[in-house]
Amino acid sequence: MSIMDDLMEGRIKLYEIERHVPVDEAVRIRREFIERTCGVKLEHVSNYTMDMERASRRNIENPIGAVQIPLGVAGPLTVRGEHADGEYYVPLATSEGALVASVNRGCSVITRAGGATVRVTGDSMTRAPVIRTGSVVEALRLREWIYENIDALREEAESTTRHGKLVKIDPVMVVGSYVYPRFVYTTGDSMGMNMVTIATERALELLTRETGAHVIALSGNLCTDKKPAAINLIEGRGKSITAEITVPGDMVESVLKTTPEAVVEVNTAKNLMGSASAGSMGFNAHYANIIGAIFLATGQDEAHIVEGSLGVTIAEERNGDLYFAVNLPDVPLATVGGGTGLETASECLDIMGVRGGGRVHEFAEIVGGAVLAGELSLMGALAAGHLARAHSELGRG
Repeated sequence: MSIMDDLMEGRIKLYEIERHVPVDEAVRIRREFIERTCGVKLEHVSNYTMDMERASRRNIENPIGAVQIPLGVAGPLTVRGEHADGEYYVPLATSEGALVASVNRGCSVITRAGGATVRVTGDSMTRAPVIRTGSVVEALRLREWIYENIDALREEAESTTRHGKLVKIDPVMVVGSYVYPRFVYTTGDSMGMNMVTIATERALELLTRETGAHVIALSGNLCTDKKPAAINLIEGRGKSITAEITVPGDMVESVLKTTPEAVVEVNTAKNLMGSASAGSMGFNAHYANIIGAIFLATGQDEAHIVEGSLGVTIAEERNGDLYFAVNLPDVPLATVGGGTGLETASECLDIMGVRGGGRVHEFAEIVGGAVLAGELSLMGALAAGHLARAHSELGRG
């Protein structure tokens, strides 16, 4: 009796195959099972170069192969940051026609204008449990206990990690008899979500021993992880990044085919007034496009693209020139750990020279510059009335 027969007849489950055969053989058997069961032929899914044994330990369960996303490159992009200083080529994984061309045009404008000034304005990763007490009086008493015992909680949390540091617990929100303390950490070159989860769990063990309070859930959504949230827009999460450029008026006209005044008007009417009218927390044109393409190329957690979509674009006419800035308060990034170790992700990080330890802030500044490039180019296209034409020519082949 073969493993395939056992699968088809329900004697073993898909996740149990590796108990009987090596990983690569398990992937082939599992894929064949899906082909038989679903009546499909997975010819292209079966072609990949990654080390599936390594990936199955760290990145994926029940593997059957890999998907492919077209990968392009934009640049050179000149970045003038505290950590990134020079010209960079930015890998972008996307299936949206015209996106790479648009970002590339923005890179050209920025580089010709002397480079984007970029700064990392904040660096934190958060985890916020929800704790139940018996009454609002007890909830307030617990909040006071947390503030008074921050050093003891920090010691417990930091005992679980060499790289994570508990910066603060703030806010500690009371909702009826429930308490939501937001643990805020720095996490080095790792994105750090697993790190802060483990650290917070250890701190909560001390809290429950000392206070008797009941932890309902390790995440109470005040974090806020993988969802759009005003608290992240205000307080920041991951890397908070600002990138800016002043583009000479004649360059706006010659390259973007519009005027500073027109870009300002579109930004005000679309990104500010339009977003406010919609109740959006993304006061921008398309941060998620660039964040998503970079995240997919470099092995970031793709669910955090929704957080990277938050932010405000600023456009002002200054003495005939265009001042243009993007503000991204919530961009969880990593240059080590997670999907960054996958072979293609590592190569894409190498394109920018940011793979490995000590490079995450350089990476963040490049990301900020790339978002600035994409936003500037799209806003220029909208102001010039070129958006539909670009998608007709590039997006439809």
